[in-house]
Amino acid sequence: MPDVKVTVVNNGPLLIDGEVEVVDQEGHAYGLGGRTKIGLCRCGFSERKPFCDGSHKRSSFQSVVQAHELPPPPAKS
Repeated sequence: MPDVKVTVVNNGPLLIDGEVEVVDQEGHAYGLGGRTKIGLCRCGFSERKPFCDGSHKRSSFQSVVQAHELPPPPAKS
């Protein structure tokens, strides 16, 4: 079993369960306060991006998804 599990919540966030490091574009780490479970915003309305603050509920965000296979990556030349 993987060390980290990502759950896509219908009409909600990405739930990350496991020890992870979240960094910004410059590589600076966000302080997670020892959390091993976090929610990342998918709706774009969170005031605490990239983290979920529940704004998807107030914004009527809708996104229902099901797991599927990705195609193989392109061959490296």
